[in-house]
Amino acid sequence: MPDGQTLQVGFETQGQNVIVSPQGEIGYSEATVFRTWLRKAHDSKSPRIIVDLAKVDYMNTPGVATLVESLQISKRNKTRLILCGMNEKVFAIFKIARLDTVFEICPTLADASAKA
Repeated sequence: MPDGQTLQVGFETQGQNVIVSPQGEIGYSEATVFRTWLRKAHDSKSPRIIVDLAKVDYMNTPGVATLVESLQISKRNKTRLILCGMNEKVFAIFKIARLDTVFEICPTLADASAKA
């Protein structure tokens, strides 16, 4: 994304799923925007929140921390949080931090939506 642009985030409800779809890089300044959309997803009281990361090219510590915070809120609210569509670079960050063992991660949005 060009400098100065904020993160673009798609937000939709499909049945019992709320799908949050960020697009671009999630760095320091974008993490605040991302957090706002994730909180909106939690406020919807949907039983499942799916974060589709297919269009996220890069994520650094604040982006990961935002997802960890969202996972904590999910556990508190008994909401299921599913991440999907990670590219290899983003998945490597989760693997290095061993967060791949903490988060529910699916390869695609279709896989995440189909999970019971």
